Amino acid sequence: MSRITTDQTALGASCLGARSLLRGAVIAAAAAAIGGCTLIPGTTGSAMREQSSVPLPVTEGEQAVPANVKVQPITAQLILDQHQAAESRFRRGNAGGQTATRAGGKQLPGVDYQDYKLGAGDIINVIVWDHPEITIPAGSYRSAEQSGTLVAEDGTIFFPFAGVVKVAGMTTRQVRDVLAKRMSNVIENVQLDVRIVAFRSKRVYVVGEVGKPGLQPIDDIRMTLVEAINRAGSLTEEADHANVLLTRDGKTWRVDLQALYEEGDVSQNVLLQPGDIINVPDRQLNKVFVLGEVRNPGSFVMNKRRATLAEALSDAGFVNQTTSDPAWVYVMRTDSGSSELFHLNAQSPDALLLAERFPLLPRDVVYVDVAAVARWNRVVSNILPTSQMLQLTSETRYPLFGGRQ
Repeated sequence: MSRITTDQTALGASCLGARSLLRGAVIAAAAAAIGGCTLIPGTTGSAMREQSSVPLPVTEGEQAVPANVKVQPITAQLILDQHQAAESRFRRGNAGGQTATRAGGKQLPGVDYQDYKLGAGDIINVIVWDHPEITIPAGSYRSAEQSGTLVAEDGTIFFPFAGVVKVAGMTTRQVRDVLAKRMSNVIENVQLDVRIVAFRSKRVYVVGEVGKPGLQPIDDIRMTLVEAINRAGSLTEEADHANVLLTRDGKTWRVDLQALYEEGDVSQNVLLQPGDIINVPDRQLNKVFVLGEVRNPGSFVMNKRRATLAEALSDAGFVNQTTSDPAWVYVMRTDSGSSELFHLNAQSPDALLLAERFPLLPRDVVYVDVAAVARWNRVVSNILPTSQMLQLTSETRYPLFGGRQ
């Protein structure tokens, strides 16, 4: 009997020791959490007050390397510098139509305008004055296209008294001179005119977010990018104006039509060539992400790439007044392979005037940090169930041990 009592006493002592160890572990965990350990649930920007806490991609020279990025405060001076830089770009775009660069630094292709040159499939109409016998009239039942002369696949036409003539690659003026020279042996003082009645040999392709995607024939009117898009029914509401893709001879450029429409950058209105492909993507990639201590975190699609920090915070329901620390609002950006971090101190409401003047870019991440008291409450709320369990355990009496706790 005494042996059983001794065993019970030893077992009770071991249970008390285990409870003491468990209590000590919980207290140690709480102390570590309060000290800033990773045991604190949720995210916080406390480690990135001066610079990023993790290396980010930055551009040094022509090479991208990982490095810690310095946090730039959003101040009135920063807003003024950004405004002056935008004004400088606007003036450069209007002065002399300089060629802009897009998509990895490649310059947009520049092409001098040339008269339309005939190709296989085009239909021309040759009119010889005072010789109706060799000029086929259109009549009331035949269109000019039906009665015209088709340029064959080998680029030739046949015309009376001139024979087979190679016209592919020629302008109408050149074709007129060749025909007049050949017919001068038969007709004295030849007077003729050459007109194109159907443009079918050259075309460009417009696809994506336009009203009527498909092929657009090139005629004797300058076919620029804006002209082709307008013929295709113009851009839709979902189009990304600043990210139009132009593909030519296996190379692709990004064209900023928004800079053309709003800043007068005429270098973006590229003169097209036969076979060009214009793709207008949608604007679903033009999102900003508002995360952290806001009422409605999530992603928001920008309208024509126009959004300010104040608009993004407003769309997210503004900061959570019970858990956020408005003194630490971050904007994280990666543009052209380089990263930037910005910080706004929005404790005072008038600081939101700076936020209203701070433009966001697609894929920017806005993060509102958590308040210190909210972090403490999260620690307490996670420790409280364990402490209650320990309290309940300590008040339990064990009959096997003679009613001792």
